[in-house]
Formats: sequence, structure tokens, C-alpha cells
Amino acid sequence: MRSHPFRCLLAVAAVFGLGASCGSSSPSSMAAGEPASSRGAAKGTLKVFAAASLTAAFHDAKTGLGSTDPNLTVTYSFAGSNALVTQVQQGAPADVFASADQRNMTTLVRAGVVEAPIVFARNRLQIAVGPGNPKGITGLADLAEPGVSVVLAAPGVPVGDYTREVAARLGISITPRSLETDVRSALTKVTTGEVDATVVYLTDVRAAGSKAVGVDIAEVQQPAIGYPIAIVKATRNRAAAEAFVRSATSGAVQRSLVAQGFLPP
Repeated sequence: MRSHPFRCLLAVAAVFGLGASCGSSSPSSMAAGEPASSRGAAKGTLKVFAAASLTAAFHDAKTGLGSTDPNLTVTYSFAGSNALVTQVQQGAPADVFASADQRNMTTLVRAGVVEAPIVFARNRLQIAVGPGNPKGITGLADLAEPGVSVVLAAPGVPVGDYTREVAARLGISITPRSLETDVRSALTKVTTGEVDATVVYLTDVRAAGSKAVGVDIAEVQQPAIGYPIAIVKATRNRAAAEAFVRSATSGAVQRSLVAQGFLPP
């Protein structure tokens, strides 16, 4: 069941500290108030900047997008959310931005660069270890043990900040061998055997297949991980940007996210 658009906008406003506006042209309000037949298929080229943890799901969504919008060409730029924010602020051409956290999206909201965001997915942290879990890691505390080599994502990268938040709350001090630029880089250090463990998202471990094993982090220790998406105000293809955001909440993109293990918003 789709949430009432006005309530959705109020929720977004509360999360990002924005004022609600009856004149908003956000995709959620347009999607609810405009018949699908009047919107038509999206076309042209759409440039989506997205958090690295969305790579598999967004690539998988291309098939669904191609069937509904055959004249639309979607190009992706995946990286740590903080790196993408810097690129957008410096004028890199982007139509849509999808972040792995609220903090980085808020930076662009406050700078007036993007329109009102919508949370379209959630995720969970998980410890990634090599096949067979040779060090017998059972929880975050084990990552602080001598003889266990660990990498974490760098400060500013959402998964790294989430991890440090949880570790600090539990009184655990983890000394990483290196600080990685995004989740893919951190996970690669595990799948290639360079280190024993890292902390990424559950969806990243799942995407690694047999190359990694996931060690669960207790539900009570999990941070609130929400993925917001927004249209970049400087977009040159507004119709396609609106269509992509709609799909991220209820269309082909959302179906791909669920298939990859993301939780619905």
C-alpha cells in the first residue's frame, strides 16, 4: 500500500530538517497525483550517482527499466557517498543522487543542490570474513583481538561511520590495517585474502557469493541505515529523473533492491 504523499513529504521534512511545502514538485507528490498514462515513458540519457553498495541492484534494474522505458539510457557512477557529494558540489553532471546515509544527502540538501529526498531502501551491517571463517570470528569484539587483521571504510564513507558508531557504543576499539574508499574496496581486501575481516552491508556479503561469509551483528546493535534518493536540481532530463526516483520506490529499481537483500523503506 502506498503511503499518502503529504505524510511522506512530512516524514522527509522531519528527517532532513526541512520545511514542508504544499507547492513541492517532489517525485513522490507527482507520482501520486498524476496518472501513469499522462507521464509517458522516460527517454534520453540519465546520469545516476549512487553509493557503491547499490552497484549490483542498480545494474540489475537496467533490464526492468529497459522494458518500461526502452528509449532511456541510464549511466551510473558508483563510489563512496561522500566522494559523490564532493563531485556533485564541484559541478559534475548528475541527474539523480542516491546516498547510503542521511548525512551526506543532507549536505547537498542544505547546499540547495538537490530536491527533497525520499528514503527508498534500508540495510544492515554485517561482518565479512573469508570462506570457512578461519579466525572463528563471531562478533565485532573479535575484530579488536590481536592477530585479526581488519580493514574499515574511511571516515565520511557511510559504512565506516556506521561501524565506528556501533563500536564506540559497545566500547570496542578496532585498529584497521587500512581505511578504504568504499564498501567494494573493503570487501575486496577480504575476498582476496589480504585481511581477515571487514564490516560492510549484508547486501555486499550476499553479492560476494562464495568468496565471503557473513557474520551477523545483533539486531540491538544495528544502526538505522536508510538510503535517500533525490533529483539534482541542475538535471537536464527532469522527466527521466522523476521516473527513476519513482521506480526506486515502487518500480523496477525497487524490485531489484529487494532481490539483492535490501529492506523496503
